[in-house]
Amino acid sequence: MNKSLPSLPEETVSNSSYRKKSVMAFLMFVILLSGGWAAFKWINKQPQEAGALRPLRKTLYFNEKVFSGIFDENHLVKEYPVSQAVKHVRVNGKDGMSDEVNEETWRLKVVRAAGDTLQLTLNDIRQLPKKDIVFNFKCIEGWDQVTHWGGVPLRTFMQHYHLDYQAKMKYVGLITPDKGYYVGIDMPSALQPQTLLCYEMNGKPLPVNQGFPLRLIIPVKYGIKHLKRIGTMFFSDNKPADYWAERGYDYYAGH
Repeated sequence: MNKSLPSLPEETVSNSSYRKKSVMAFLMFVILLSGGWAAFKWINKQPQEAGALRPLRKTLYFNEKVFSGIFDENHLVKEYPVSQAVKHVRVNGKDGMSDEVNEETWRLKVVRAAGDTLQLTLNDIRQLPKKDIVFNFKCIEGWDQVTHWGGVPLRTFMQHYHLDYQAKMKYVGLITPDKGYYVGIDMPSALQPQTLLCYEMNGKPLPVNQGFPLRLIIPVKYGIKHLKRIGTMFFSDNKPADYWAERGYDYYAGH
């Protein structure tokens, strides 16, 4: 007569299985934690490249390549009715606005080539077809506002002044009159129809702290690219210097 083996109580099997899973989970946690700490120490020992640790900068380069590859300059950012625009627009920095500016003496210097610079008054720019845009302005600090701006589309500006050769280059560079702030913009983003050389906010001339007399509004980018108080514009096939990219931020800065 065969005798069946006594079965273990269900509670004993359950506890044993739970202990094994707990030990495996703990070991996995220790391995991942150790690997993460080792990776963190390795990254911090790497040399700097363009204002950031080299592995981080390479990641930013990769992101730029991906996002610029799928960018469509005819894809429009969502616009809102004027009634939704805030009345008190937040200032996202004052870099590059250390000097006082006089509308009568201010000029936009457009460097078409070495030794060939076009100098324009604010009135020259106001004569061009105007566009208003109400969009959600986004800052890398994590805040956003629906804001109302007015000016001439950069695409229209370049067409009017026959900057066709320059428009075939890869980048636009912008510098404030005091040279304290500067950005580089990829040409497809610069020529996106909603990018403005902006001289109005909420239907009135730009306030001084918002970049009077002329600033850039580029809705496909974060606020660090919306340079206030433009002094000089130039064009290049090489990346122009960029204030925040030199300090470790993303050069592309699209969203």
